[in-house]
Amino acid sequence: MACTLDDPKLKALLDRLHAQSDAQVTETNAYISRRVEEGTLAKSGDFDDDKHRFYSDKMVALDRDKGEFCYQLLRSRRAERVVEAGTSFGVSTLYLAAAVRDNQVDNGLVIGTEYEPKKAAAARENFEEAGLSDFIELREGDLRETLKEIDGPVDFVLLDIWEVALPALELVSPKLRPGAIVLCDNTVSHADYYQEFFEFVNDPRNRFRTMTIPFTGGLEFIIRI
Repeated sequence: MACTLDDPKLKALLDRLHAQSDAQVTETNAYISRRVEEGTLAKSGDFDDDKHRFYSDKMVALDRDKGEFCYQLLRSRRAERVVEAGTSFGVSTLYLAAAVRDNQVDNGLVIGTEYEPKKAAAARENFEEAGLSDFIELREGDLRETLKEIDGPVDFVLLDIWEVALPALELVSPKLRPGAIVLCDNTVSHADYYQEFFEFVNDPRNRFRTMTIPFTGGLEFIIRI
């Protein structure tokens, strides 16, 4: 069977979205640097009104190599149920849904969640353009509410939203099957925001084992044991 990622239509869409995201990196880095210098950036990563405004139209997409890595992992595990926290414009979701589609499993689904209505609308347009809408359920709102109800077992979780990575993992954790994979992005570059997250992951009662993979910014590879 052909790989969905090799479809010319999807490749063109991903090229366009990654280019759009890359073009915003300089502006985003400058904004974060300014807030740090001003001392107005909460160490917890919580979003204030100004931060919500700034990020409301920013993609902050998962890097292409990380997206490809997610695809490979999902194919190798024949993942059926996937949860993504931090959908944004849906770039990473396309890699996840492509893998679920290619796995040809019954009831394969990617459950995404996005707080910003405009981003959610843009993501749905991208899913439709890619022909992957049937494999994605996008929930709109605060993930501390949208991820309360998940049918298990969950095979794979992508966390690309540092400010609420811990609440997301806490909600999904009871649904993870043994051997399930959790990937968490930027755990090195944003290490200050992940202290409580790692306390949870490293607590033996929660049955995780983790290692940091040296992708840009650090990518945490966590398994349920």
